[in-house]
Amino acid sequence: MMLALFSFFGVLIGLCTFLVIGTFHPIVIKTEYYFGTRPWWIFLFVGLCCIVGACFVSNVFVASLLGVVGFSCLWSIHELFEQKQRVKRGWFPRNPKRKYKD
Repeated sequence: MMLALFSFFGVLIGLCTFLVIGTFHPIVIKTEYYFGTRPWWIFLFVGLCCIVGACFVSNVFVASLLGVVGFSCLWSIHELFEQKQRVKRGWFPRNPKRKYKD
């Protein structure tokens, strides 16, 4: 019974990882569109909090999810600055209500 439960957790963690990464993609795009790269520190703070929280949670499933969300937040900092470059290249639309420093 315990072995089957861990196997199920592995599949569930994989699915949740897929969903978290898929969720962060539009979050990064919308964040850059509306705010630019200024909120990078929010991703840093949330990411570090999730990673630290994952170290103190005894539930393996919850700790795994916190770790996935934490490292996805940290990776989003990089992607936020990459998104800025994609907008500069014209691959994504600029927000007409924002001022850009080109």
